[in-house]
Formats: sequence, C-alpha cells, structure tokens
Amino acid sequence: MAGGSTGRPLRIGIVTETYPPDVNGCAMTMGRLVDGLQRRGHHVQLFRPRRGPDDGHRTDGLLETVPLAGLPIPGYRVQKFGLPAPCSLAHFWGAWPVDVIYAATEGPLGRSTIHAAKLRRIPVVSGFHTNWLSYTSSYGIPFLGRAIAWYLRRFHHRSVCVLCPTHDLRKELVARGYGNVEVLSRGADTELFSPARRNADLRQQWGVAEGDTVFVYVGRLAEEKNLALTVRAFERAQHAHPGTRFVLVGDGPSREPLERQHPKFIFSGFQRGEALAEHYASADVFLFPSLSETFGNVTIEAAASGLAIVAFDYAAAHMHLEDGESALLAACDDPDGFVAATVRLAGDPALVRLLRTRAREVAESISWERICDEFERILRSCACPA
Repeated sequence: MAGGSTGRPLRIGIVTETYPPDVNGCAMTMGRLVDGLQRRGHHVQLFRPRRGPDDGHRTDGLLETVPLAGLPIPGYRVQKFGLPAPCSLAHFWGAWPVDVIYAATEGPLGRSTIHAAKLRRIPVVSGFHTNWLSYTSSYGIPFLGRAIAWYLRRFHHRSVCVLCPTHDLRKELVARGYGNVEVLSRGADTELFSPARRNADLRQQWGVAEGDTVFVYVGRLAEEKNLALTVRAFERAQHAHPGTRFVLVGDGPSREPLERQHPKFIFSGFQRGEALAEHYASADVFLFPSLSETFGNVTIEAAASGLAIVAFDYAAAHMHLEDGESALLAACDDPDGFVAATVRLAGDPALVRLLRTRAREVAESISWERICDEFERILRSCACPA
C-alpha cells in the first residue's frame, strides 16, 4: 500500500463543510487526505454539504459520499456551509459503525458530529484549519472574539486530539488551554504546480511585454486577506518600475469593489487544476499579505510553481521558507517591510530568478505522502480498538 500502511484497514468517518471542487485551503487539504486514506486501503465515509439536486449518496470504491443539507455562504456563489444533522449522522454510524471520525470544520455540521459521535461512543479527531479569531478584527466585530474563542475551545475540547498545521499555532492553542494538540502539516504537489506550466499565450492575454514582471495573488478576495496592503505594495512597485502587471486569481466579496477601483488589474476569477497551475507559473512574483492563515497552502503552491514569494514570516512561509534565501519575508508587525520587499523585487530580476529557483527546491522537499502517513498514524492511534 502507498506510504507503507500496516495494520487492519480502518473505517473512517470524515465530516467537512468544504471539499473539492471548492477552492480553498481546507478543501484542498481534505481532498488530499481522503485520497491518501483510500490509497492506504481504508474505507472512508465522507459527509459534506449537498451541492445541488443531482448530488446524491454514492459509493466509489473505498469512498462513500453522503451529501447533507447546506446553505450558501454569503458572498460566495458556490460554497456552502452545512446545517445541523446530528440524527442523520447518528443513524449512519449506527448502521455502519466507524472506528474513528475526523471533524475538519467547526460549523453546524461539525458540531453535530461531536454530538452524534458521543452518542455512538466513537472517538473524534478535530481539525483547526481556519483562524476564525482573526476574522473578527477584519470584519469589525472584535466584540465577538471572546464568544468565538469560547466556542472553539469547547468544540475542540470534546475531541480526543486536535490537529493544526504548524508548530507556532500549536504553541498558541496550548497557551489558550487546548489539550492534546498535534501538528499535521501540508504537502506540495510538485507535479501539478510546476515552472513547466508557464504559458506564453496566457502572459500575452494579460498584455505582458517581454521583460515585464507579473505579480500574482491567489486566494479569496475578502477583507481578512489584507488585500489593501497588496494593492499598496504593488502600486508602489509599479510607480518605481512601470513594467509590471498585477493578476488576482480568486473570487469573493471584495472582488467587485477592487475591480471598480483598479480597472487595470487583471481579475481571473476562480481557477482549478491545470488552469490554476498555469496562472501561478505564468507569473513571476507571488504576493501574499494575509495574516489570518492557519497555514496558507497557496504559499506552498507558489513555491512549487517556481515563484519569488513576498509574504509575512509566519505560517507556511515561516515553516518552510527563509528570508533572503528562498523568499522575502516581512515581520508580522512590519507592513512597510512587505511593501519594500515588493518594490525591491520589481527592480531586481536577478534576485527574482534566484528566489524562484530556491522556492522550487524547497517545495520538492515537502511530500504529501509523508503527511498522509502521519494522518493515518494519528487516526489509528485514536481509533476504537478492534
């Protein structure tokens, strides 16, 4: 089996409110982990929000997919959040008992998971994929911070193990009173995301002249992503070095005002698969100003695509990249440093080439197979005994 799996195959329940083809870091990670479990011979029962009337209960090999009721997330045309479903989950786990459950999200469906699993006496491992507390400041609701912190701590306290993607976040969660926190990092898909995906025709569509530097942002276009800093950084770089273009890949509630205010920016919308890989590789510099990440999968995708990266020194960038060697990293309290790094790369093509090469080398050292091995080990250690 892939990854050298040993022991009996497990029956694993996975509950998540986002899953491919949703475009976000949690969905991408869940797709990778579920695929990895199947390759290792485990039976997976996946619960997620229903996408439409034709999205039915189905079984494909070792994967059983059970769509449940959900509602659209405000500001997003496609993605949904799950509604409470404790009775449905308890019914399924009564008819098809699982050895362990992974609750990837803390919304209504995740909360139902905790209740149903307790009823069936099934151990739950929970995932801390999203930094919800940082959103309270981005959306001007800091007064909700204490209530959200209480809810999250209570939610994860009822699981036997909490998974988070970085050692720094683990320290933060332990300091907040979380128990039994383990680190499950993220891997790099160096086959899909590769400098070989660079597309001259796509650059031509963007109106890029020979020698121009293309800056790219990939992710949600939303307030919590600190996009105002990205815009300021790029405009300073463009003022100093006019041969630059800015491409934004993604969608969200901030897209319309950004398009209205910056008509010369290139907005590519959501991209998936090879099209997304081409958008990464056809740029030169990746700008990632977010301070609301638990990890930041896009940073690793950009590194695998061979881009020079400007980011803050935390999460994935702190864990895998080194300032001045494989990226330019600003201190988290230094937005001016982020701007200065962006301007510097706009005028230093030799440094851009060096950072692109070294970022790719870093990505090649990060394996999804190793991450899936670790996920399997954790689930097996928490599972009900045979």
